[in-house]
Parts: sequence; C-alpha cells; structure tokens
Amino acid sequence: METVQKVAVFGAYGHTGRFVVRELLDRGFVPVAIGRDSGKLRALAERHPGLEVREATVEDPASLDRAFGGTAAVINCAGPFAATVAPVVEAALRTGIPYVDVAAEIEATVDTFAQFGDRALAAGIAVVPAMAFFGGLGDLLATAALGDWSSADEVHIAYGLSSWHPTSGTRVSGKVSRERSGGRSRSYTNGRLQYHDGERPTLGWKFPEPLGPRPVVGEFTMTDAVTIPTHVSVPEILSYMTVEAVADVANPDTAAPVAADESGRSDQTFLVDVIVCSGGEERRAGASGRDIYAISAPLAVEAVDRILSGKIKGFGVASAGGMFDAEEFLTSLSARNHIARV
Repeated sequence: METVQKVAVFGAYGHTGRFVVRELLDRGFVPVAIGRDSGKLRALAERHPGLEVREATVEDPASLDRAFGGTAAVINCAGPFAATVAPVVEAALRTGIPYVDVAAEIEATVDTFAQFGDRALAAGIAVVPAMAFFGGLGDLLATAALGDWSSADEVHIAYGLSSWHPTSGTRVSGKVSRERSGGRSRSYTNGRLQYHDGERPTLGWKFPEPLGPRPVVGEFTMTDAVTIPTHVSVPEILSYMTVEAVADVANPDTAAPVAADESGRSDQTFLVDVIVCSGGEERRAGASGRDIYAISAPLAVEAVDRILSGKIKGFGVASAGGMFDAEEFLTSLSARNHIARV
C-alpha cells in the first residue's frame, strides 16, 4: 500500500505477534509493538531497528488508550483471549480504530460477537475476531466453496497437520478454554454450539493429494464453528483433525515450535480441506501451507489492509467470510505465496 499507516500490535513479542510485526513491515505498514514487558519489547526492537514500542496492560485502560494513539488499527495477539479481548476492543472503540485478533478460543470469540456487535456497528468500526489459522482460514474457505449458495446443509472442515508443536500461549489458552467448557467437547449441531462428555470418535478422511487418506479425530471443533454461522445458514458444522496432531497437542511434553528458517517458521505443514453440502450437491475448497502460527500473520495483516482500504462488507463485529470477499482474500494470500489453493 502507498500510504504509510501505523498498526498497533498488542502482544507483539509473543510467538504469533513476532510474525505479525514482520508481516506488517513486509507489507509497508509501520508496526507499533505493545505489551506489558519492557524487556521483551526492547529485545523485539533490537531485532527490528527503529521499531516503536509502547508499554500497556489490560488492567490499565488509560495505558491502552495511550498505546493506541496515532495508530490506524490494532491486531490483538495476546492470549489468553478470554482476558484480553474485552479490554482491547473497549480501547479500540474509545480510540475509534478497527480491531482484529488471532483468537482460537471458542468462548472468547462467542463473547466478542455477543458483547460488541451493536456497539461496534453504531460506532462504524470493524471488529474481526479469530482472524487466524483456526477460525479465519476455515471460514474463508467455506465461504469461497459456498459460492452463490447462501445456506448449506453441512460444512465439513478437515485439518491435515503434519504435527502440532504448541506454543506456551497455546497451552495457556487451551487451559482457559477447557476450564470455560468444563472439560467437555464441543460440536456445532442442530444450529447451535453444544457441549458434551465422552471421547471424540476416530474416523477416516480422504484429503487431496499429496496428503491422501488419513485417520482423523472427529468433533475437533474450533472457532470456525462460531464464525461461519454468523453469516451462513447451516445447521451442522463438522470438524476433523489428523490423529498425529491431536496426540502432539495433548502431550504435555511436546516441544514448542522450532524455527527452521530466518523468518522463524517451523517445518510443520498443513492442509485444510473444506466440503460444503446442500441438497445432495457438494462443493470443495482447500489450502495448504507451512506453520499454522506463521500463517496467522498474513491472515490478520491482510484483514487490516482490506479494512483500511475500505474493502469490507460493512461495520460491526463480523467474521472473515462475513466481512471480506472470501475469494479475493484467498487469491491475495496465494499470490503472496502464503498458501497454495488445493
């Protein structure tokens, strides 16, 4: 983009936050790194000479207002999002800037729609939660697959991960999310999010090549089960995750991601396969790429770019597929070599 604009990154020194800072710089934005830890902010600035850093905490609303001053938008990368979403959205509304986050916490995303929909709409501000690998990407793929359909009987989302090395932030967010769900599994069925006990089923899924058929764990419900129904009439959303990835994230001894190149990306790969069904007809869309944490950065930054460029469907709280032209969005990611369409 031609006009240089400052974008606040709350939680900038976290694992995903660092990818977001780099992506903003690559796209010609001026990131403003924000967080509570001055030492970590200084260390981040040393890696990016000239990077502006500002201290702020969610417990101090005035510090957030000061930190967001002069910025055009904010990307919230700080989990657990159950603790950060409300204070950061409130500050965004007070300062009059759009808000995007990379939350993968189901209940936190539900709260965002419930608490801020009317206020953000009245203020003429775009608020886009779950603009990340979990939530945003599946939502965009499902919306693109729907095409001219406004509704579907079922949406199936299969995550083909080669492995899942969770960050410390994922561990903490997962703990909070489990506490909020009472340790129960979730599914989106009969038009609503439901909670239940019992083991998730192990099934089979035929991914596109080169991944091919793989065993998957069913009812692996993620934030796209919250975002998709906000703009698509669908009673059933069924999600699946490769068994290897489930075993990795469930194992407390699984190591955090290890950088495999200078950008910080790991060698982990993914393929997201989405099938939408209506009246006996199926439509399919998919995307593959590398590192589920790294891909959240271009998803969030592309969202901010489109919001600031006016390439949105409206204001208020909306998901990726509800706020943006899904096909254009995915095409942009593909053109920048962040994903490959499958």
